[in-house]
Amino acid sequence: MRSRRMSLSGWGRFPVQECEVWRPERYHDLMLREGAMTLRGQGRSYGDAALNENGNVVLNARVNRFIEFSPDTGLLRTEPGVTLEEIVSVCLPHGWFLPVTPGTKYVSIGGCVAADVHGKNHFRDGSFGAAVQAFELLTADGARLSCTRDNNSELFFATLGGMGLTGVIGEVTLQLRRVESAWMKVRQKKSPDLERVFADLADGDPEDEYRVAWIDCLARGRHLGRSVTMSARHARMDDLSGTRRGQPLVVAPRRKRTLPFNFPGWALNSLSIGVFNHLYYAREGARGGPSVSDYDRYFYPLDAIAHWNRMYGKRGFVQYQCVLPSDTAFDGMREILERLSRSRRPSFLAVLKRLGEESGGLLSFPMPGYTLALDLPLRGRGLLPLLDELDRIVIEKGGRVYLAKDARLSAEAFRHMYPRLDDWLAIKGRIDPDNRFTSSLARRLGLEPPHG
Repeated sequence: MRSRRMSLSGWGRFPVQECEVWRPERYHDLMLREGAMTLRGQGRSYGDAALNENGNVVLNARVNRFIEFSPDTGLLRTEPGVTLEEIVSVCLPHGWFLPVTPGTKYVSIGGCVAADVHGKNHFRDGSFGAAVQAFELLTADGARLSCTRDNNSELFFATLGGMGLTGVIGEVTLQLRRVESAWMKVRQKKSPDLERVFADLADGDPEDEYRVAWIDCLARGRHLGRSVTMSARHARMDDLSGTRRGQPLVVAPRRKRTLPFNFPGWALNSLSIGVFNHLYYAREGARGGPSVSDYDRYFYPLDAIAHWNRMYGKRGFVQYQCVLPSDTAFDGMREILERLSRSRRPSFLAVLKRLGEESGGLLSFPMPGYTLALDLPLRGRGLLPLLDELDRIVIEKGGRVYLAKDARLSAEAFRHMYPRLDDWLAIKGRIDPDNRFTSSLARRLGLEPPHG
């Protein structure tokens, strides 16, 4: 296996770093014989979680075999490079869908375990880890350990959300969820202010399986936090008619477009985003519902545009995602939105969700409360100091920042946000004393035991 020196970045295109990149074809080559390494799937984490500046990066994209799938039980076992798109393509025609999915299907199953990703149904179904039955961990000493909640459980929970730093996540066994169709029954509702959107996310229809709100982050005063809440459940046979009922598990593939060039830096500004937000609030909020949409449009709207991250220009963007506990979330989110609105640094995409119980992963992001995600273009010198201010609000309210999206959090702030960090470091020190599994994120946040 040969390597190649390449400039790499995460999906946010910041930072860009030189790495020694390896692309194995077979499962047993995922583990390099010498040297420290970082595993990388589809490169969809936003910051530096899958970067290793001037070090080894091992791609798992070609280690993507399906090993076993039962159409009767929905139990699936695959290699770590299989993407969510491939799982849906193979399993949905048999009536099985992903138990949890983030906002893109172009991520690997290994990456989903490493980041313990969550979706629009976290408030009732938990994170990705809740559906993981087992995975194999290739450790620094060459062992292949089967990890479940009962077997090597300490490693199971250190690896779930552990950002790929305990070893190579190998074969994954996942329990899929049964669905009657490939369609979603969707309702949309305007929420005129922050108080109302919190109520809508907390007290929606009990049949809702998914709930998420788009926020106009430029709204101020009595309109602060105005939103459009989108609720949905998987459509049942009696929700469908015509050809949809005749072939309920089939949807026509969407026409995919490509953003062919980088937008100029001035294209996204408070004026253009303000106009977009005004029109979106008026149009989407008026849809009401219920209506029937295919799963692809509901879960993955941005996947229809290849290279959509070019919209933020060559310098890229930062996605800032935080979660605040239920008892402090309203005041904290109001403070964050007011600070953001005053800064006139608009976020093209701002999303609010309610989260449920923690998964048990020592470094997993979700906690019971509310999470806000913001896409912020890297422009001028004021953005990073502004995000440091938001970090201080998050810490004061008892929350945390999502590592899969992070590119700039300080080690000190990280330590305040993740109370089980010392427990995780103790396990990391035992399983990987020489820090063979590392990353630029790990070095920046102090995710390497000092004796390593």
